[in-house]
Amino acid sequence: MNISHAAKAAGLPTKTVRYYADVGLVAAQGRSTSGYRTYSEREIRKLIFVRRAREFGFSIEECRELLGLYEKDDRASADVKQIATKRLFEIERKQRELQSLHDELSNLVTACRGDNRPDCPIINYLG
Repeated sequence: MNISHAAKAAGLPTKTVRYYADVGLVAAQGRSTSGYRTYSEREIRKLIFVRRAREFGFSIEECRELLGLYEKDDRASADVKQIATKRLFEIERKQRELQSLHDELSNLVTACRGDNRPDCPIINYLG
């Protein structure tokens, strides 16, 4: 299957599939006689795996680790859990940061009268 069909089957842009091949994450099965990259069902499953992992925010290197574990029948689920737990902690940290930003901005918006006067707590805070 050519790269555009593989990309469509995996739910990815062709450019992303090409990038994953270039960084050695999911290589094409081979090349056609005209030099185009070809992908088998195995590579498409790996592309789908990486797409899903990226949706959770795993880095390329984390995806590489997870993909390596995915391909090993003798993997320990503890290794997978360790990577996922680290990502979960990062998401939770980011949530706390966003909640703090939300709360602070919400207070500023509430404090601002939003009328024609120049006094504005939002501008005062940013300045």
